[in-house]
Amino acid sequence: MNEDQKTNEQQAALAFSRQSVHFDEIYKHNTIVHYKRERVRTHLYQFLPPYASILELNAGTGEDAIWLARQGHQVHATDIATGMQEMLMQKVTALGLQDKITTELRSFTELGKLECKGPFDHIISNFAGLNCTDQLANVLASFPGLVKQGGMITLVILPKFCLWEFSLLLKGKFKTATRRFFARNGRKARVEDEYFKCWYHNPSFIVRELKDQFDLVSLEGLCTFVPPSYLEGFADKYPKLYARLTKLEERWKSARPFRSIGDYYIISLRKK
Repeated sequence: MNEDQKTNEQQAALAFSRQSVHFDEIYKHNTIVHYKRERVRTHLYQFLPPYASILELNAGTGEDAIWLARQGHQVHATDIATGMQEMLMQKVTALGLQDKITTELRSFTELGKLECKGPFDHIISNFAGLNCTDQLANVLASFPGLVKQGGMITLVILPKFCLWEFSLLLKGKFKTATRRFFARNGRKARVEDEYFKCWYHNPSFIVRELKDQFDLVSLEGLCTFVPPSYLEGFADKYPKLYARLTKLEERWKSARPFRSIGDYYIISLRKK
């Protein structure tokens, strides 16, 4: 890892560490965040064997790790942000889940140094954590050695084109509408007044990088028809429209082109 890469990771880690103390509260009442999390869990659950061993990347404050542990799975929850790991460990202790969840302060660019090396039944990365590196190809290259034969990976990634963002052209917001596909060298993001870069990747990139050892199993758009969660209050302000949009998304989530032009996509692959 060169110095620029390390600096970007350090900036992201600092940003999310600062946010960790109120991260859960920020999104606690956001209807679309709950929708997104439920969608990811529904997608994931259909592929998990009973009592699976799971490696979670960018685990955050542990909402998914705790949900998985309560389903009987064993989770090794990793993150680069010290604050996020501290919040996660506090929850694990308070809920008495120490036998189900282990934690490790570890970047996904350094998975070769994991204390718990697996192999795992499943690797998961939720809500665009993997967009915070320009070394995604190297991260993906580390997956085959960490996954059991027949095991899977499920990633939630920001693509290069988002239908909702592109529609902002109608409001004259050119920069926001086009920020993804003009971001070859990364695009600055800001969290808690800390800046770091994000990169965007289409599903074809994931499939291409893993094609020798993984087969594509499922691909779904997430927030293609349903608006992005940063449009706070949309679901409450327009409940009938929101209900119609969720039905549209359920119907077309796996169809071309909608499966790859949402705010995110959910992609699952199985090791050959």
